[in-house]
Amino acid sequence: MAVVKEILRSRNLLLVVLIPLLLLPLPLLYPCSEASCAYVLIVTAVYWVSEAVPLGAAALIPAFLYPLFGVMKSSEVAAEYFKNTTLLLMGVICVAASVEKWNLHKRIALRMVMMAGAKPGMLLLCFMCCTTVLSMWLSNTSTTAMVMPIVEAVLQELVNAEEECDVISTAGSTIIEENKPKGLNEKHEQPSLELIFINEDATTTDFSSLMHSKTMNSVHMIANPIGTMKSNGQHLPQAQILVLPPKPSEQDLSSKYRYQSRHDHMICKCLSLSISYAATIGGLTTIIGTSTSLIFLEHFNNQYPNAEVVNFGTWFLFSFPISLIMLVLTWLWMHWLFLGCNFKETCSVSKKKKTKREEMSERRIHEEYKKLGNVSYPEMVTGFFFILMTLLWFTREPGFVPGWSSFFEKKGYRTDATVSVFLGFLLFLIPAKKPCFGKKEKGDNERSTDTNTLDPIITWKDFQKTMPWEIVVLVGGGYALAAGCKTSGLSTWIGRQMLSLSSLPYWAVTLLACILVSLVTEFVSNPATITIFLPILCSMSETLLINPLYTLIPVTMCISFAVMLPVGNPPNAIVFSYGHCQIKDMVKAGLGVNLIGLAVVMVAINTWGIRLFQLNTFPEWAAVSNVTSQT
Repeated sequence: MAVVKEILRSRNLLLVVLIPLLLLPLPLLYPCSEASCAYVLIVTAVYWVSEAVPLGAAALIPAFLYPLFGVMKSSEVAAEYFKNTTLLLMGVICVAASVEKWNLHKRIALRMVMMAGAKPGMLLLCFMCCTTVLSMWLSNTSTTAMVMPIVEAVLQELVNAEEECDVISTAGSTIIEENKPKGLNEKHEQPSLELIFINEDATTTDFSSLMHSKTMNSVHMIANPIGTMKSNGQHLPQAQILVLPPKPSEQDLSSKYRYQSRHDHMICKCLSLSISYAATIGGLTTIIGTSTSLIFLEHFNNQYPNAEVVNFGTWFLFSFPISLIMLVLTWLWMHWLFLGCNFKETCSVSKKKKTKREEMSERRIHEEYKKLGNVSYPEMVTGFFFILMTLLWFTREPGFVPGWSSFFEKKGYRTDATVSVFLGFLLFLIPAKKPCFGKKEKGDNERSTDTNTLDPIITWKDFQKTMPWEIVVLVGGGYALAAGCKTSGLSTWIGRQMLSLSSLPYWAVTLLACILVSLVTEFVSNPATITIFLPILCSMSETLLINPLYTLIPVTMCISFAVMLPVGNPPNAIVFSYGHCQIKDMVKAGLGVNLIGLAVVMVAINTWGIRLFQLNTFPEWAAVSNVTSQT
């Protein structure tokens, strides 16, 4: 028995050693570049799927195996690890680091909730809209980590406000102590919640082990949290703060106190799960919203350099209606599943129909917003850069009118990365303290007590702790694998094996591909899934003479729909760790969201997607790439 336990404990090490040895006959028995490339591809894919080694470390395998097997030169492989998309991501992270550092995201979230009120239906819609908007520009994990503490605080007020009324009405009775919720202090102001610090680079495995790994002081620590929060609670450059409910053992003992009714429990489930789903929906909207869309963009531009059809503007025009429709349908689905069909009661905006608990919840939200104070100078600068970057992306090459890039003589030199890196660079130069020229405003003086006169809005440490370097290396490894498949001819060989699908209609081929990746991505990380499937789908599309975008865009979007299990993606794990929902709740709600997303994406690609990307013809840029790969 001890031997079995030791083997299970060392299973990752066994995988790392045995997989390359077991597959070694492939390149030895078939000494050709296709077999060698297939060996590297399979070993890397197994490491990614099993997570036997970190994803970033596994992505380095092509860097040394391709030169050793003679598939590609070392200099050629190295060039694949840093692309235009990496610069785009670096510029965006600069703005994201500034948003997080100066709490602009919290101000936006609380302001939108204040507009919605405390009715469950409207609160659900408002939190979903807020999360979607934030997730367009920040990572899904970061957005969920930002919004969930606010949601948890509001839920505590919703659940405990009614009980507080009972406490007040029966003051002096011994029933007061019995009815007191476990998570409140004597003044009944703040729920007693656990705090954890997470690094943005934390993987799904890190979040999955959340409920099992604690330090001696019962504070969860994930993914090497470093640095501390400033005393005023304003800056969180190193880590995000998550609010967790009490220990599982305490939950079991106090479950009857935690939820006043089944309806309260349903509200907690609904709001918690909706944050993860809204973050996923928001990530679809922009090309920078998720790592999967960035991987797709760089792979597509690398595979088809003559295709100038996918940029920030065209992706947004295609995906924004999808996100809008999905947001509404997901809201209706979650409302029906957990809150029922009484939309008139849960979505009423009438001030006369507010209950005591709703009034207390709104008061709590207003108090949290007041703690932020007036809008600071760094917040205004960050918001301005945020809007300016979006406008410059849209107007670079809008398509229907000449963009600002047409003012330059040489065409094709400027990309979306040019804009993001330029604006991100400026954030390192602009001082965080407003220039006063001899005059000091009272508010600015109070808010800038901890900021030196020449300190910039963001520092290199702020950027470094927000930048997901593992994703950068992972994306580079995917580019290297794709380049090896093309150079060795493996992609052409895979495409020929797909000729059996030529009898199916194009929409059926795309639907089958979307269903396949939707199933795989529930158990495999999204970046790893898309990195494995992109070269295969490109070869298949070229062989079947299908416009590659007709399969690549829907598959890229469907890979993000890993919403049925806590291990699907980090936002799911974050929401699950709060303890409001069980796995069966996630599976039931996530299945509906998955089907909604699949249906909406298929309708979109077959309607306005055809007009936008000219998908009804096999383009010349794909034909040129096909001829090049075969020669």
